[in-house]
Amino acid sequence: MAQSTPDFGLRPDLAVIARVIPDGSRVLDIGCGDGALMEALQAHKDCDVRGIEIDPDSVEKCVARGLSVVQGDADSDLAAYPKGSFDFVVLSQTLPMAKRPDLMLGELLRVGRQAFVSFPNFAHWRTRAALMFGGRMPVTRALPLTWYETRNIHHVTVDDFRELAREKGARIENSWFFAGEKPVGRGANLRAEFAVFQLTR
Repeated sequence: MAQSTPDFGLRPDLAVIARVIPDGSRVLDIGCGDGALMEALQAHKDCDVRGIEIDPDSVEKCVARGLSVVQGDADSDLAAYPKGSFDFVVLSQTLPMAKRPDLMLGELLRVGRQAFVSFPNFAHWRTRAALMFGGRMPVTRALPLTWYETRNIHHVTVDDFRELAREKGARIENSWFFAGEKPVGRGANLRAEFAVFQLTR
């Protein structure tokens, strides 16, 4: 009987990242939110994890749970970290909110030896259908907020991100795709709601 892989109580993209990061790694979680990934990496992988989060309420909650999180804006504050400060840098569901995703990707790979980037795939078939048949910006499971509520300022697809990685000279070491909680194989640009990429220089 096949042994199931642990999900650490995390959503699928974070669970993948938590499984892949080796024990004892130095990790920077950018846009760490409620600190769920940080907590899992500390508890199960004995990692030295730091976080950056722009929302002051989330920072306060993380600090109250004993997590090392500072309030900051990843668009500007990553420049303060020296090159190679961390083994892994994580940017989960935050790339569409960046002012310049291309520049942020460069910073991720400067600060960390490897980077994990996850994002909702704007080319998912439900999103395409909403635009084609409804003529309106979609509200879907992956993009749950209306256009005027969302903090996303750039919509990215799986194929867009692959091209960006190529332009930035980043090597895609691995990738994972999900529709809800189910893994997606072929046709990810059409079928995946979320994507996770593992990158190196």
